[in-house]
Amino acid sequence: MEREEGSITMNKQAFYIALALIVFAILSRFVPHPVNFTPVGALGLFAGAFFVDRRYWLLPLVALLASDLVIGFYNWIAMLFVYLGFASTALIGRLALRNKRNALRLGASAFIGTNVFFVLSNFGTWLSGTLYPLTAEGLQACFVAAIPFYGNSLAGDMLYSFALFGLYALLHQSLPDETANVA
Repeated sequence: MEREEGSITMNKQAFYIALALIVFAILSRFVPHPVNFTPVGALGLFAGAFFVDRRYWLLPLVALLASDLVIGFYNWIAMLFVYLGFASTALIGRLALRNKRNALRLGASAFIGTNVFFVLSNFGTWLSGTLYPLTAEGLQACFVAAIPFYGNSLAGDMLYSFALFGLYALLHQSLPDETANVA
């Protein structure tokens, strides 16, 4: 199977890159930060864009699960939708950034990922029935209450996406051609 330009295929180096990204995402949830300002969405975009092996698309979910083991679990329905929201970022990364990456596409992908996460996670919160009544008014109240968190999610997704992709681009340029792509 041919390797895609700029992709990272499964091997020891890819494993270490993935492990470093997971550790970074996990640790980011434990240091003081604004609510929802984390690299988890950016990690999904990166995994979808660069890793050929789709198992690496689970990176944001592994980071969430590992940190949730420490932070604590909450309503399983709400959690399912939060995890689905972050899982969608890998698919967005794959569809939008696999073959062509530039600042505009990355920003648009982060924006789309933030919005998909916002809709899924808040729908799941409402559907869990723990905070809002399962009515149209309850759904509206849930989404309205979540608006203040949206800005932090968008800012975090943008910052961390540009940081991850930018760091990779710098490393990619500084390595000799035969090792620029982890093979």
